[in-house]
Amino acid sequence: MKSTLTKRKVRWGEWIAETGIKVVAGASILLIVLIFIFVFREAAGIFSGKTVKSENVRPTGATDLNSKPEEYSISDDTDTAAQATDTKAESNSPDVYNPEIEEIKKPAETAVSETVAASQNRSIWENLMSKVWQPVGEDPKFGLLPLFIGTAKATFVAILIGAPLGILAAVYSAFFAKRWLREIIKPTIEILAGFPSVVVGFFCLMIVASLMQSLFGLEYRLNALVGGFGLAVAVIPIIFTITDDALTSVPKTYREASLALGATEWETAFKVMLPAALPGVVAAVLLGIGRAFGETMIALMATGNAAIFSGSFTEPVRTLAATIGAEMGEVIWGSLHYNILFFVGVFLFIISFCINLVTELFFKTRLASKLQGV
Repeated sequence: MKSTLTKRKVRWGEWIAETGIKVVAGASILLIVLIFIFVFREAAGIFSGKTVKSENVRPTGATDLNSKPEEYSISDDTDTAAQATDTKAESNSPDVYNPEIEEIKKPAETAVSETVAASQNRSIWENLMSKVWQPVGEDPKFGLLPLFIGTAKATFVAILIGAPLGILAAVYSAFFAKRWLREIIKPTIEILAGFPSVVVGFFCLMIVASLMQSLFGLEYRLNALVGGFGLAVAVIPIIFTITDDALTSVPKTYREASLALGATEWETAFKVMLPAALPGVVAAVLLGIGRAFGETMIALMATGNAAIFSGSFTEPVRTLAATIGAEMGEVIWGSLHYNILFFVGVFLFIISFCINLVTELFFKTRLASKLQGV
């Protein structure tokens, strides 16, 4: 009787569910690890020196412009020989010689050869740290500085617009909005987080760009301001949601004590509750920066997509993520351009990972400790 009571019954339904969850979780982790290994391996090609030169690789089905098409004739050997003789005679005809043209061509060819030689002697780091992004040509240039500047400008505009709006909306929703209004505002803004970014980019491309140009008299329709506005639309839901959660996590005794001491609702919100939730607010802003930093479609459609090394916010820019999205589909596999695009992807991953790591380990932990009184 004792053994019957202590004997554990096998519940096949629970066992199948647990096993399925473990298999799916393990496969997901393995897939993520394999993706990281693939990306880092492809990016490491720029340091191994085993990249394929773009000019030596030709897509399948392409023809050489300098090669003559083969001719097929069913005539006898006499006709073939006659044709060969005529062809040879034509090929041996004297070329037209113009000393003036030759003098012009020789310095130009010498300059091109010297430029190519100088580019080959230049190290990969000197190429990456240059100010020109021109991956196609006899002397390809892979300067990442314009892409860094463009990404920084678009992200700065996005946070400059999105952070105040998201934080103020969260404060209003947490402390001033009525209950029925809060139940409308919060789900509506959170739904905006799942809005397709290509639709936001198209809206900025067609409406916002023309509106800003007509209002401010800008020279370029698409620039860092338009792209930053589109990125702000994608950033606001993230900042609002996390800030609202941080504000509602602050004990209500803080608010009650402040009101009991004679403070107004606005003073309580901005001088007591908001400072108490400051680590969560900073975490929201950091996550918003990571979202804007890695956005592709909005940046690709609304920034002008021009790699210009400039500090002006009214000129077109090109971001790192937009460069990968625009050029990865047409790049030659195994070329230096191919490896550098993966290197840019690794850089984006490292930046996003560091932002999330700092947010999770420092600010959220600090917020929890502060609220618990530790």
